[in-house]
Amino acid sequence: MASTVTYRPTTPGRRGMTNQDLSNITTKKPVRSLLVMKKRGSGRNNQGRITTRHKGGGSKKFYRLVNFKLADGIKATIEHIEYDPNRSARIARIKETNGTYHYILAAQGMRVGQKVSSGQEVGIDVGNRLPLKNIPIGSSVHAIELKVGGGAQLVRSAGASAQLMGRDNGYAQMRLPSGEVRLVNENCIASIGVVGNEQHQNIKLGKAGRNRHKGVRPTVRGVVMNAVDHPHGGGDGGRHGIGGGKNHGAAPKTPWGQKTLGYKTRRRKVTDQFIVRSRHVSKRRRS
Repeated sequence: MASTVTYRPTTPGRRGMTNQDLSNITTKKPVRSLLVMKKRGSGRNNQGRITTRHKGGGSKKFYRLVNFKLADGIKATIEHIEYDPNRSARIARIKETNGTYHYILAAQGMRVGQKVSSGQEVGIDVGNRLPLKNIPIGSSVHAIELKVGGGAQLVRSAGASAQLMGRDNGYAQMRLPSGEVRLVNENCIASIGVVGNEQHQNIKLGKAGRNRHKGVRPTVRGVVMNAVDHPHGGGDGGRHGIGGGKNHGAAPKTPWGQKTLGYKTRRRKVTDQFIVRSRHVSKRRRS
C-alpha cells in the first residue's frame, strides 16, 4: 500500500508537510502521441469574464488522453504506471498486441507486465472491463458508464470504488462512494477493482505556495469584506455574526445572494428516478 512522504522540519512550511509516495511510478516519460496541450482559462468563459473564482497561475502541464471506453476484444499488457498531473489517480500505460498504446486508470494492485482485457466474457481480474451484468454481486468496481457506450463517468478519483449491490429488471444497483445507491443499466461497462493512490486524501500541503502551483488563488472570507462587496460584509461597530448590521442572523449567502449551507441548489433532473437511496439519508438520521 502506498504511503505519504514526510520531511524534516527545516522551515515552517516543511513542518507537517507531506507528499505523495512516487515509488510505484515506473517512468517519467509519457507517450508523446497521447499528450495534448491544455489551455488554461483561469476560470474565465469565452467572453473573458470570470465565472469561477480563485483560479489562475499554476504549473504548466500536458493533458494525458485517457481512454475511458476501451473497445471490446482489447487485450493489452501494462508497460508502465505513470503520474498524471491532471487527476488524483495514477494512470497505466497499456500496449495492445498490434502496438497501439492507451492510458487507463491504474487500479490498486496493478503491476508492470500484467495483462488487462475488455469484453463480454473476460475474467474477473483487476483492471479488466466488462458489463455489469457479468460482474459478480458484491464486487468493487470503478470507471463506470452511465450510458451504454458513453465511456466511464462515475468513480474515477484516487481510492474510490463502487459496490455492485444487486441486479433486477435490466438494471444494476450500485452503491457509490457518496453512499448513494443508484440504478445503472446492466449493459454499461465498468472496471474491476479500486482506483489506486488511496493515500491521496492524506496529503498535507504545508504552505500556500503549493496551492498556487496547483492553480488555486487565495480566497477571502465574506465577513471581512465591506458591505458593498459581499452580503456577509459590513457591520458598524464590530462584527455581528454573518452579515452583521441589518443582516444579523440572516442565512449565509454567496456574493450574488444565493443561499448556501443546507440550501438545495441541484435542480430536479430526470435521472433522479434512478436514485434508490439518497446520499443524504445518513445525514438526516444523525440530525
